[in-house]
Amino acid sequence: AMYDRALEGKEKALGREHTSTLSTVNNLANLYKNQGRLAEAEAMYDRALEGCEKALGREHTSTLDTVNNLAILYSDQGRLAEAEAMYDRALEGKEKALGREHTSTLPTVNNLANLYSDCWYHR
Repeated sequence: AMYDRALEGKEKALGREHTSTLSTVNNLANLYKNQGRLAEAEAMYDRALEGCEKALGREHTSTLDTVNNLAILYSDQGRLAEAEAMYDRALEGKEKALGREHTSTLPTVNNLANLYSDCWYHR
């Protein structure tokens, strides 16, 4: 309820495409995912991603964080090929922007490794 209220207020004050609004959209998507409301989470991640790409660019680290979150959702849904594509995009962008060993790059490396481990297990 608090994220909904925050989102409504930011949309009114700053607009739907403002980066602060989009951050709240992403947070609401995280909440929905954690509650198992996966369709709603995906819709919010898609909105956040589209807005971040428009406002910040495809390679901005905030955009890439949303890409990573969407990859996690896809992985949780068993949509492994889509998850892999999103993890690859996030990893490539973060390595380019921050470097291979940066602490913000390494969680995406770990997520991709977990995906490959899951794929190997399920074969």
